[in-house]
Amino acid sequence: MHIELEKCADRWVGCANRFSGEEMTESNNAPSFSDLPEGYVTDILSITSPRDACRASSISKAFHSAADSDAVWDRFLPLDYRQVIARTVSPVVFESKKQLYHRLSESYIILDCGYLVSQTTW
Repeated sequence: MHIELEKCADRWVGCANRFSGEEMTESNNAPSFSDLPEGYVTDILSITSPRDACRASSISKAFHSAADSDAVWDRFLPLDYRQVIARTVSPVVFESKKQLYHRLSESYIILDCGYLVSQTTW
């Protein structure tokens, strides 16, 4: 996992340097993870898995902050999660998208008053 994140980070730093007009020279120090803006770290984590995002939070403060952000966890949730939550029998209470992801992943939720409802019409 760390190798994949390092490759992604290297690509992001290279893109950022080209975008900002800075070229890496021998006199410049090699960039590190801590040099990446949090938005880049968020983008990197969002293309991994939830498990990898949790593990990556131990890399640095920037990774920890990004790994807890709603922007990362929103990408791990199903596209229709709002509709699913609206159909639950009991309210799903959550303070962050990360917490919502774990609530939906760790327990069953009953939808549509417990009745089997067909989503297709014939």
